[in-house]
Amino acid sequence: MNRTSKDYFVIMLKGIAMGAADVVPGVSGGTIAFISGIYEELLSSISNINIKLLKTFRNEGLKAAWKQANGSFLASLFAGIFISIISLAKLISWLLVHQPILLWSFFFGLVLASVIYIAKQVTQWNIVSIILLFLGAALAYYITMLNPLVSEHSSLPFIFIAGAIAICAMILPGISGSFVLVLLGAYKPILAAVNNRNFTIITTVGLGAIIGLLSFSRVLKYLFTNYKNYTLVTLTGFIIGSLNKIWPWKKVLTYRTNSHGEQIPFNELSISPFSYEGNSQIMYAVVLALVGFSLILLLEKIAVKRQ
Repeated sequence: MNRTSKDYFVIMLKGIAMGAADVVPGVSGGTIAFISGIYEELLSSISNINIKLLKTFRNEGLKAAWKQANGSFLASLFAGIFISIISLAKLISWLLVHQPILLWSFFFGLVLASVIYIAKQVTQWNIVSIILLFLGAALAYYITMLNPLVSEHSSLPFIFIAGAIAICAMILPGISGSFVLVLLGAYKPILAAVNNRNFTIITTVGLGAIIGLLSFSRVLKYLFTNYKNYTLVTLTGFIIGSLNKIWPWKKVLTYRTNSHGEQIPFNELSISPFSYEGNSQIMYAVVLALVGFSLILLLEKIAVKRQ
């Protein structure tokens, strides 16, 4: 595939969008990759990083190995993700505290449109497809209802394992890697490490993510190659089930005290916006949800036009 500098710049922008989504505990960067049309290429490229690649490097040199790994694509994409996480971590953290309803509303509209987009890729519906759709939705919904761990771990072995598990969720549309980190009790230490430029923890997370990514991408590539229709159906179910997590209006059932002595929500329940205290933001929330929804429709039109 012959790409220009402009093409790689666009890929980097898609990486920035993926990184921004991954910072939010409830939105999957994999969903962004799918709706931006790079998901299967991403899986295929990551899967090419294996023993064969080392043999190519040894026998044919760096240029051949780089081409085999689709290196320019991966470098552009992960550069965008890295730039986004480093630059947007503080902004996302601020929005999650001060404007959570507006932030969740935008992503809710975006993910809701993603359900329609991915479902349209399914070429055949049958009883098995419907069962997988409900199973995927039920599993994702169950995950969103799990209680996060009370303690916030920061030991390097734990951070390594958390990175490996979370990256699997990050490349799986509908399941948020950040939310998995929240469940494990690793989200706050990792976000703090990013904000404080703690490169020891950042490097440890990165190494865990690389191991998890190289392993899980092969599983997903196999499923897309051999059972693409059923895989798309299951992913659609995952995204439907995950909508509960990013519903903007929540009632806090219990609080917990973090390491800084601050009271933060622990158990939350999705409620109607009309029963939410201080619901003056409903109009703005609806507008932002429509913006997120329309953004996906726009991306789909652009993709169809290019094809």
